[in-house]
Amino acid sequence: MSALSLIAILLCLASVFGFVNYRFLRLPSSIGLMIVALFASLCVVCLDILLPALDLRSWSQQVLGIKDLPNTFLNGALSFLLFAGALQVDMAALWNRKLTVFLLATFGVVIATVLFGVGMWLVFGLVGAAVPLSWCIVLGAILAPTDPIAVAGVLARIGLPKYLQAVMAGESLFNDGIGVVLFTGALAVASKGELISPAGIELDFAREIGGGLAIGAVTGWIAYQAMRRIDEYILEITISLALTASTYALANALGASGPIAVVVAGLLIGSRARRRAMSETTRQNLTLFWSVIEEILNALLFLLLGFEVLGLRFEPYSLLAAVLAVPLALAVRAVSVIVPIYWLHARNPNRWPGVAVLTWGGLRGGISVALALSLPSVAWQADILFVCYGVVLFTILVQGLTIERVIGYLYPEPRSSGAHDDR
Repeated sequence: MSALSLIAILLCLASVFGFVNYRFLRLPSSIGLMIVALFASLCVVCLDILLPALDLRSWSQQVLGIKDLPNTFLNGALSFLLFAGALQVDMAALWNRKLTVFLLATFGVVIATVLFGVGMWLVFGLVGAAVPLSWCIVLGAILAPTDPIAVAGVLARIGLPKYLQAVMAGESLFNDGIGVVLFTGALAVASKGELISPAGIELDFAREIGGGLAIGAVTGWIAYQAMRRIDEYILEITISLALTASTYALANALGASGPIAVVVAGLLIGSRARRRAMSETTRQNLTLFWSVIEEILNALLFLLLGFEVLGLRFEPYSLLAAVLAVPLALAVRAVSVIVPIYWLHARNPNRWPGVAVLTWGGLRGGISVALALSLPSVAWQADILFVCYGVVLFTILVQGLTIERVIGYLYPEPRSSGAHDDR
């Protein structure tokens, strides 16, 4: 099967699923599309078990046999998803909570990666699966990044304080970049079996983060200057596409973090360029274009994950491990929120509702799926993918569909603003 044929199949399925959601489910478009795609892939897995004569497993392996498909989607889809998310962030509100976002996106991600990795190592040992600790840490890095952007429309509609919206969106964007850095390092250690010195880790971390920030700022500024001098929305959308792809590629080529570079560039375009360099027509078309890109890529990634799961064989203990991973993921998320920022807000009597929203709103989505799809073929690939599939499914089905009620209970009064400070 050619790459074009695969894209045609995925786009047709995404269109059908979107139609089903619009006509029957009436859920927020991004969540509804993800849910239908996840359920469809789950149904195909069950169908393959019940009717093995159909040999759906071989077909899925043919689909995934396209050369370098996982890396293509990791590097391609990831950059566009992050840029689309960055365009939606209120830069002023994000800056006012910069320290909170920084702590959650750095220390929070490290805590979540280590705790979930160690916890899953114990869980796998409990259910009789000998998954090495190093690969459990890789799994922790896959599921550490959050994706609350999928419910951004719901959060805005029910009157969540803007500063909390900014914290959730900003954390999801920057912890994606940090999560990818951790994932890359953990995967190298797990694959090669070689330990990296703490000094080496710190140096790599500083180079990737600092380089990503610098590259994203430079490329974003260049694109902003170009947009200031024109008034043609098709050309400006083209510039945004070129900015996304070139920034990610340049950062990776120079040993910096491509995700962080894309996020910084997206924030510059979403805040400064949209206000000062674009007409109303351009703003509307740019927003619409990137919203479509985000939803399509999320749908394609979840469909691909379904193919990946279908192409693997699971032992009975994998289901038990996935079930136990769900409460573990929630507990780890709560700890990774509380520990980094508790001292910042220790005297704030309203801190716990915010902690609860950040914990329950810590959805896993397209980023985790993209990372999971990039895993090499190893003995524990099926176990890792099945746990990833289970956690993502729970966060979207349960957390994504109940987050509005949770926020409505914790914040019964509509609020358009909150206390702003430099944290």
